[in-house]
Amino acid sequence: MGHQISERTVNHLLHEMGYSLQGNQKTLEGNQNPDRDQQFRHIEAKSRKFLKKNQSVISVDTKKKELVGQHKNRGNEWHPKGNPELVNMHDCPDPKLPKANPYGVYDINTNTGWVSVGTDHDTA
Repeated sequence: MGHQISERTVNHLLHEMGYSLQGNQKTLEGNQNPDRDQQFRHIEAKSRKFLKKNQSVISVDTKKKELVGQHKNRGNEWHPKGNPELVNMHDCPDPKLPKANPYGVYDINTNTGWVSVGTDHDTA
């Protein structure tokens, strides 16, 4: 209607009407895909057969891309008390640094594996 109003006022009005900022919630298909358990039982049965024959069973996994540099990440590391690692205030990508694309392969039978971290393509 052409009326000017600030974002702060809109936020206040929405809050008064019972709205709040919320993230998405994955629930549309229900709690779990009905085929999920069947898929894992099939993989487990096949894996057991291969392992009994002393053949390799591999697991391949990729993780989300991560920013490279002094960025906050989940987890903790041991440091002297009151001396945490200092990182950037904002997680803005540094155009001079690539993103890390980690992926790995693990052989269950031999308990061996490797992880590769690519930086120029998402090669997983």
